Formats: sequence, structure tokens, C-alpha cells
Amino acid sequence: MSVKVIRPGLLTTVQDLGRAGLQKYGVVFSGAMDSYALRVANLLVGNEEGDAALEVTLTGPELEIEEDVLIAVTGGDLSPTIQNEPIPLWKPVFVKKGSVLKFGPCQFGCRAYIAMGGGIDVDEVMGSRSTYLRAGIGGFQGRALKVNDSIKLNPPSEQAQHLINQLSTEENLPFSSATWSVNNVTYFQDQNHISIRVIRGSHYDLFTSECRGAIYEEVFKVTPQSDRMGYRLSGPTLTLSQPLEMVSEAVALGTIQVPPDGNPIILLADRQTTGGYPRIGQVLSVDIPLIAQLKPGDAIKFKEVTLKQAEELYLNRERELNELRAGLKLKSAR
Repeated sequence: MSVKVIRPGLLTTVQDLGRAGLQKYGVVFSGAMDSYALRVANLLVGNEEGDAALEVTLTGPELEIEEDVLIAVTGGDLSPTIQNEPIPLWKPVFVKKGSVLKFGPCQFGCRAYIAMGGGIDVDEVMGSRSTYLRAGIGGFQGRALKVNDSIKLNPPSEQAQHLINQLSTEENLPFSSATWSVNNVTYFQDQNHISIRVIRGSHYDLFTSECRGAIYEEVFKVTPQSDRMGYRLSGPTLTLSQPLEMVSEAVALGTIQVPPDGNPIILLADRQTTGGYPRIGQVLSVDIPLIAQLKPGDAIKFKEVTLKQAEELYLNRERELNELRAGLKLKSAR
């Protein structure tokens, strides 16, 4: 089974859930920017939730489906179509051989994820199939997709095959989709008033009192200098009460560090493993998908929560995914 790339889009890469456990050796984590969308997409097509899928950024690719396949598109709404007919997001879609999947205008968010039944068949590099573009490793030949690339797929799982059998009964249609979908509310915030929850960073108290107030009261905007490594923000300048000499320390997904120019940076999937700038906050892991869907120019406000609240929100998210996983298995057993 394979998929041919007719047009690659702005930036389409193979991603999974990243290279866990290697940051102590200086290996960048990588993985999907919006890991929630990738996990759900994989579950919808009967894959393991960490299987490799395509991450599409802003302008999507055009792909020729060379064998019958089950797909799911999640994350941002980049107007996906098959044979120029819109397809639904967040549900399994059976696609017939010879059909063309392509994307149009970006309606909502920034990144979409295309999971295919069986998962993308590329070699693991250091325990992951994720593409790390700066090092040229992982994914499809360590790079973004290009014209005429042929993406191989693994055979569909038993669960995926069951869904294919359910959805492939209609004839003379290029695709058919399930009558149900995931009721996803993660992305339904007003795009003009996006609230990102944070806990205090380890150097929060070293910033001036004005800055400690400004980070929760003022609006920050995503700048064009943002990428998979980190999102640079513009807004009120954040300054320390007095000069601070730091040695580099380990950083994490969502760490908000403040370089000398006073403009914060949110570290994301391709972040470095250590950083030497003071950290004013830490974005909750459950809100990383919201960050991943922001475009340059989008505005956000930070909202402080406690560590206990952050833990509860994380557990609730995992509980929801467990329920989804169980529900999908029940559907495939019918």
C-alpha cells in the first residue's frame, strides 16, 4: 500500500510522538506539534496512537491514494477534499484507490494530521519515526515530502479492516465516512481570545512586579519567527528585577523562557534540550495543542493555574482518551 505525493504543500512531514528518553544525551524530542490531534487520528483508523502520520502545516499537500485505505484528518481545518468533495474531520473516512486527497484554504488552526490505517511505514531512528528537519533524520528520508515521493503504508489492523468493511459498501463513490465522529472541543475557543493556561516558572519571582502582572493581563502575539522549535511572542517587554547569571538547564515542552530582549519564547516539539534564559512560566501540556494551532499574528492571553489544577486537567484529558479508545474498540467489535 502506498500514497503518491502530487504536491507536497508548504511543510508536510512524517511525525509520531517523538524520541522519548534521549534528551539527557542531547537528542531533540521532536514529534507531532499537536500530539492530541495525532493520537486521536490514529485511534480513529485503528492504529496505535503513537503510529506515524503526516503533519500538514498551513498549506496542505495533494496526495494520490494508490490503494483502498482508511484515513482520518484531525487538528486544524485546512479544507480537505477528495475528488474535490469536502471530507469531514475527526472521523474515519474510507478512500478508494485512485482518489486524490488535497487541501484548500486554511479555515481554522494551523496544522492538520492525516492518519492512515496501518500507519506510515518508515524506519525508526533512535526509537521514533518523527522527522527532525534540522538534523535531517527520521521520517521520510529526514526531510519534508517532495513531488513524486511514494509513502508506503503498513497493512491495516484488524480494527481498521473492520471499519473498512463497514464503510466500503457504497459503490461509485470516491469515499465514504462514518456516521459518528469525535466530539472534540479542544479547538473551539474564540480565535480572537485564546486563553493559554500556565503554571509559574522557576524564575517567575525574579521578574519585576510589573512584568509578573503583565504576563497575565496583557495580550501577546505570535510572531513570524515562530517554528516547530518554539513560538516567539511579541507584547509587553518582560524584564528581570536585577541581572541574573544562569547556567543552562534542562527545558521541557511548553517552557516559557525570556531572552534578553524581553520577548518570551514558548519551547515546542523541536526544542533544544537545555536553555540558559530565565523561565517565567510553563504551558500546561493539555494546552500545547492550542499553541500548535496558532498562526503568526494570532493573539493569546496567559491564565495562571495551580500545579494541582494542571495535574487534574492532564488526568482528565488522558481519561477522555481512554474512553475514546474503549468506545472505538466496542464499535469495531459490532
